[in-house]
Amino acid sequence: MGRGLLVLVSAICVLAFILVLFSDFLPLPFGGYADQRFFLVAATGLLAAVPFLSFTLKSALRSAQCLVLLPSFMLCLAFIGLAAPFWNQAYTWVEPGMYSFYFMAAIVSGAGLAWSGIGTVFVRFLILIIAATCLIYGLTSVNVYLFAIFDGVTKLIDFIPWGFVNIRYWSHIATWCLPLMPLAVLVGPLKDVRSWRIGVLLGAGMWWWILFLTTGRGSALGIAFGVMLAVLLFGRRAFPWLKVFVTYLAVGILIWLLLSVLIPTMLSDGGIHVRTVHAGDSGRLPLFIEAWQMSFQNFPFGMGPQSWLTHERLTAAYSAAGKLGHPHNMYLMWAAEYGWALIAALGVVVLQAIRYFWKIRAVMLVESAPNASDEKLLMLAAFTASVSAALFHAGVSAVFMAPGSMLAGLFVLIGFWALILPAGAEPSPSVEMPQQPFFFRLPALVLSAILLIGWVVWSQDVWGYYQDMREDEELYYKDVGEGMLPRFWFHGNFPR
Repeated sequence: MGRGLLVLVSAICVLAFILVLFSDFLPLPFGGYADQRFFLVAATGLLAAVPFLSFTLKSALRSAQCLVLLPSFMLCLAFIGLAAPFWNQAYTWVEPGMYSFYFMAAIVSGAGLAWSGIGTVFVRFLILIIAATCLIYGLTSVNVYLFAIFDGVTKLIDFIPWGFVNIRYWSHIATWCLPLMPLAVLVGPLKDVRSWRIGVLLGAGMWWWILFLTTGRGSALGIAFGVMLAVLLFGRRAFPWLKVFVTYLAVGILIWLLLSVLIPTMLSDGGIHVRTVHAGDSGRLPLFIEAWQMSFQNFPFGMGPQSWLTHERLTAAYSAAGKLGHPHNMYLMWAAEYGWALIAALGVVVLQAIRYFWKIRAVMLVESAPNASDEKLLMLAAFTASVSAALFHAGVSAVFMAPGSMLAGLFVLIGFWALILPAGAEPSPSVEMPQQPFFFRLPALVLSAILLIGWVVWSQDVWGYYQDMREDEELYYKDVGEGMLPRFWFHGNFPR
């Protein structure tokens, strides 16, 4: 099962990063953003159902492993159960289904890799994919830069980051990837290849340049938080990773000075125009307060899926603002729409992850020599920084809503769970596993059937949602205020 799961997850991972970063080059039938959403539906369904079904059919799912999966099942049921009272509303199941399958796919696939003892194998492959695709994207960005600068363009943020209709969607990818890129020269088969190390250096530097160019505050704050947390938790053991991270940051600053200051100044009267860095909340505080008030209207069960777009406004500050598609805080949005009961279920999964993380961290710190660079320890430090940065970013933006971010984050979360869960030796092919009586396997088989049926039903709802969105586009462009309907969940130009 383990090798088959590794091939499946790795193949989907490659396709996901190609689709997310290079959709402009691909002949996509529905447009990059919508196709990413459809791919997310397929990927999360496969990665949730296939590992669980495989374990069930092989009778390899033990009671201890069921306990590991229980909190994630409860979280998924919380999304569905808290949406159930609103079943007669339009598009009730589209977002709850997405969140349910997303978290299930991340945890079940990560657990399957860990139990098969090949979690670190997948992590090494993931790091290679991230570094290679980010390098190609960075080199292509320089090409776009050259065309723009020789055409006299000074506002590069209209062209870079390219392939993303909204700067925030790229910055979400950067939050996931930048803390992981140093691992590409610290672990894996290419870590001692000089050309590879130079390529990763340039790729990471160019991503930092784009981040400075677009002044992505959410990414910068999230990454800073994640790095500080990783250093705090691992101390000097994380210094090899931190040293490379700081080197990449310094190279990014040098590239920014060269491409955004020196060259434009030589070619024109002024330099490149960058986005202004705001010290305030950018209008988010009224949105936070509105979502907070919503969370207590039907305490602790929330006002229903997508009620942020349809509810009667509760606060004067939000009433005075334009209608926005997202409160720019994932947790407050979940509390508003699904209630604090959902946040409690999410908290159980987070506490479970912290517990497993703390146990594996303690083992690594004891087993590795104080002055040695333990590969798995460095992996865990980098993934801790990446995941915590993304969780922080989710508190000030829509990091878990954009399909590109969800696709990139899915495989980072799979890698994180594969690192923190205890590995189990996979049975040898020559050893026949004892078959449990059918009576004991029946509940797991029924659950697998429900999972597959739910995936099919949810996919149909998503397709219907997309078709209705297309019909509404003409109306939306005629009347922006009244046309901001939930159906634009598929449209990349809008905040939600």
